[in-house]
Amino acid sequence: MLKAVILIGGPQKGTRFRPLSFEVPKPLFPVAGVPMLQHHIEACSKLPNMKEILLIGFYQPNEEINRFLSCAQQDFKISIRYLQEYAALGTGGGIYHFRDQILSGSPEAFFVMNADVCSEFPLPEMLDFQKEHGDAYSFVILGTTANRKQSLNYGCIVENEQTDEVLHYVEKPSTFVSDIINCGIYLFTPEIFQHIGTVFQKNQQDMLLEEQSNGWHRAEVIRLEQDIFTALAGQGKLYVYKTDRFWSQIKSAGSAIYASRLYLNQYHTTHPERLATNREGGPKTRVGTVDVLGPNVSIGTGVTIGAGVRVRESIILHGATLQDHSCVLNSIVGWGSTIGKWARVEGTPSDPNPNDPYAKIDSETLFRDGKLTPSITILGCNVNIPSEVIILNSIVLPHKDLNRSFKNQIIL
Repeated sequence: MLKAVILIGGPQKGTRFRPLSFEVPKPLFPVAGVPMLQHHIEACSKLPNMKEILLIGFYQPNEEINRFLSCAQQDFKISIRYLQEYAALGTGGGIYHFRDQILSGSPEAFFVMNADVCSEFPLPEMLDFQKEHGDAYSFVILGTTANRKQSLNYGCIVENEQTDEVLHYVEKPSTFVSDIINCGIYLFTPEIFQHIGTVFQKNQQDMLLEEQSNGWHRAEVIRLEQDIFTALAGQGKLYVYKTDRFWSQIKSAGSAIYASRLYLNQYHTTHPERLATNREGGPKTRVGTVDVLGPNVSIGTGVTIGAGVRVRESIILHGATLQDHSCVLNSIVGWGSTIGKWARVEGTPSDPNPNDPYAKIDSETLFRDGKLTPSITILGCNVNIPSEVIILNSIVLPHKDLNRSFKNQIIL
């Protein structure tokens, strides 16, 4: 029997995803037409022995999360539960806090995955790899290859090339360590809790030694990467399964468009019914005449698109209206927003270098050298763009009625 745990974080996290995360928790933001989390759940539900999926985070349970859980349980015919942390406990602290829930029913192994990654999720291959490598007490990290410069932004893995054992693990090193990076998807056996428990006890002892403790829950804040993997490396217990299939982080809104493209490409083989076609029975939206939509365009329900509209590399969310001859490039158009006739909404793509097979998307900062970094344009919900204006490389917060063109600005 197997289980899966998806770490979804909480409202203090995902700040780079604003203003989109104001309206919907980041893990439920639609990527390639479905909530980000649904891609994880679908991959887990395909495993024959998967009995339960647990979401761990510190969002307050709300209507959106509850609705998503009930729909996903019906769609995938599997038990899905949300376990709320009382505070942010880190990637290891959350699963340790809820270890009894994870271990109930005695699963032989369980997956742990971060919600903000997009991947082909080679979960069956990781299970086979665990059986072939090491013993029942070994743990598996999913890894992939990055270029030397970008590897510094991730957890870096030094492996034994013959056995795939992790010899050394460093989280976001200051100098080059390895071009194999941690993908944030793990396969553990119940024995992992012994190792996390050791760290928990050490944290408790450290707190007792300190005269002043800033927060009683600090012993429970445990990071899998820095506290567990670093200690396990080189002990014959931790292995890396390397994938050459697609993988990307979804830290910012710009990376959501790139993730959408990766999933839309995958839909050709996994979900052709989700892709728009001219045939009967394909997905429909109210689209005018001689529009050009694509490539890599995801359109929500209830979107109205006028005549002569051009959309490329963009996500158009539920209820938006694109009036005649408007143009949307490299942008996210928020729920219920309106773009007027002949208006142009354009951003700068933050794609990986197409000439480097190992390039990953840069987790761009909002500002560089005191200036707003050119990135995709984001319109929050219910934004009105008037006719014949240009919005370029800008972020517009919700409920704004603009009356002129803007370039490289955050419009509060």
